[in-house]
Amino acid sequence: MPRYDFRCRACGSTFEISRPMARSGEPALCPEGHDDTVKLLSTVAVTGGSGATAPRPASGGGGGCCGGGCCGG
Repeated sequence: MPRYDFRCRACGSTFEISRPMARSGEPALCPEGHDDTVKLLSTVAVTGGSGATAPRPASGGGGGCCGGGCCGG
């Protein structure tokens, strides 16, 4: 279940709530009971953990993002 970060405007606390995506836009009470909260923009870090490497262009050069050579070796 996704977690959403909120900040309370009344007391300044930051907290998370787990809820289904269908309820992501619903308001949330802070742990102190205030209802003046705002959902924070969350960021997700994605790293290449699969061990796969990008395909290399065929011999003869060319291809790639800038004509070959700069995208790894």
